[in-house]
Formats: sequence, C-alpha cells, structure tokens
Amino acid sequence: MSAIDVLIPACNRPAALAVTLACLIGQTERDFRVVVSDQTEDGDPFEAAELLAVVRVLRLRGHAVDLHRHLPRRGLAEHRQFLLDEVTAPCCLFLDDDVILERDMLERLHATLAEERCGLVACGLIGPSFEHDVRPHEQAFERWEGRVEPELVTPESNAWQRHRLHSAANLLHVQRGLGIRPGSSIRYRLAWASGCVMYDAEKLRDAGGFSFWSQLPDVHCGEDVLAQVRVMARHGGCGIMPSGAFHQELPTTVPVRDVDAPRVLPIVADAELDRA
Repeated sequence: MSAIDVLIPACNRPAALAVTLACLIGQTERDFRVVVSDQTEDGDPFEAAELLAVVRVLRLRGHAVDLHRHLPRRGLAEHRQFLLDEVTAPCCLFLDDDVILERDMLERLHATLAEERCGLVACGLIGPSFEHDVRPHEQAFERWEGRVEPELVTPESNAWQRHRLHSAANLLHVQRGLGIRPGSSIRYRLAWASGCVMYDAEKLRDAGGFSFWSQLPDVHCGEDVLAQVRVMARHGGCGIMPSGAFHQELPTTVPVRDVDAPRVLPIVADAELDRA
C-alpha cells in the first residue's frame, strides 16, 4: 500500500492528462500510486501514444498506475466517489487532468497534512497567463495562527469570499510580495480550492465523501467545493503557500453550471450547525 493515492478524474483531454501525469515522474515524494478514471465518450484516450508513454515511465519508476474507463457518466460527484472508493492509501490527492505541478508539491502537501492532522490541505491553482494582471482587491488572505482547526464556511459567510485569492494569478503575486522562501509552506484559511487537494482519506469518508451524488442531477458543479467545506467543518483544512500548482488554462469541460452543489445541499447537518 502506498502512502498517497493520486486520483485524477479525466474527460476529453488526453494531451493535457499526459502533461499532468508527466509532472508526477520527478516528484520528490516517491511513495504514491496513480488512479486515473476517464469519462470520454467518443474514443479511448488511453490509446493516445503520448499518454501511454508517460504511464509506462511512471510504472518503470515503480509507481502503480491504474487506468479506468468509467461510463456511463452520472455526474461529477459520482465520478469522484468512484475514485474515492478505489483508495487504499491513508491519503489521497484529487488532481484535475489539466494541472502542472512543481516537483515538491506532493511532498509539501503530505508533510503539512501529517503535521496539522487536519482533513485536507490544498494548493490553489495559478493561471500563468495572468502574470501581469495584478488584482490587489482580490489578494486578501488570512494566515492560520496556531494549529488548523474545524471551521464552518458557507456561501452566506464572509469567509466564502476567500475564494478570490485563487483567481487568475493572485497567489503568485501574493507569494512574490511576501518573499516566501522555496520549500516553506505558509498555512492560510480557505474557502475552497480547485484542482489540487490532498485529503486524509478517512476524514473525507467521515464527512461523507461524495456520496451526495445521488441527490444531484447528472449535470451539476461544485461537488469538490461541497466535499471540502464538509471536511473543513468536521476536521479543518488549509491552503499552503507558495503554490506550485499551475492551471493549463484549457476551456472548461463543465459549461453548464446551473446546479451548484454547495448552494442546493446542506453544508452540515442541523445538529452539527447547532454546535458550530
């Protein structure tokens, strides 16, 4: 059993997926398995030569790589629950199929999760094309002072606005302004993070995982957000800076966003809300 299962939900992006997988080859953290689940309906992306080449190199480096074709499509949350059900490691990293990682990201996320003993640790994504688009009004952030603790974040709360820090290249500009030395990890308070989130697998399961998928129509968004805020309400979570996760900035594969999971399903049960 590996220390980390890297879980990649994929769809219609074999080239981007190959780039994401290639970033795992040189990671300083060595003890991980990769599980890819693809929902491409037209053709088999696992036949793409560039993707197969990277998979072979990962296996040569000693990493198990499991490839799944998970159809029919029953929604994003169901797809993520399928991946969670495959987890055997104590920690799991949900990594989108269009992310570029620096070589120490798995190690830094894993070390922070172990030190804080919280439910999740995330790296917000940086959009490289926004390097010169400086947005001071979106760069507020709150450091975690002391240990990471449970926190209730809802769409109606002021804390929800923290998500702006993860837009464009805001993280990059904040990191540069703070002069954070490479290899260090400043903890900060989250609303949520997209694309690169490591969980304590048991704490994610304890918060229900993505089992709420059956309560949503097949076409929805925000499933990752709902899972994260539920985990943070029970077990706490944080972001780390500097981020070494970059968005490939491809068109979204989720154009219809009429049903947003954290706005149509409860963040926590009523009994937990009373205690919060």
